[in-house]
Amino acid sequence: MADGMANSTGNPMVGGAEMYPTKNIIENAVNSKDHTTLVAAVKAAGLVETLQGPGPFTVFAPTNEAFDALPAGTVEALLKPENKAKLTKILTCHVVAAKALSGPIMKMVDDDNGAHPVKTVGGCVFTIMYKGDNIMIKDGQGNIAHVTIADVKQSNGVIHVIDRVLLPAS
Repeated sequence: MADGMANSTGNPMVGGAEMYPTKNIIENAVNSKDHTTLVAAVKAAGLVETLQGPGPFTVFAPTNEAFDALPAGTVEALLKPENKAKLTKILTCHVVAAKALSGPIMKMVDDDNGAHPVKTVGGCVFTIMYKGDNIMIKDGQGNIAHVTIADVKQSNGVIHVIDRVLLPAS
């Protein structure tokens, strides 16, 4: 079954694992083979409890490939205890304190003439746009992430899988 497609139970598949709308963000993310780096980073940053909380949260979840695309050594450096604050900032810049499904996101973009600013839990302000059915997020450094799997519903919010790590303005 291809990622993003619903299986026979109607639940989407992410990283080869069924995503259950009755489970929270962490309970689902730990089963995705495409998000092992993200899960390790969330653990290193001490954000597991937060993302298991009631939310609601929207998480833009970078894949392992997205983390691998960062300059060599970046992920290893960020996972070191002395870089916990920087790691936490980057990760919380992937979280919005609301449940934002793609339909309402596209309406906000339309209402803002094609580009909607979104403030993240980490204090970053990113710009959301879309073309056709493809939602894109421009980070603080001008890089564009594409939502590859949208609207993966969780008990405490929603996950949108993205193909790039969102970075704050430097």
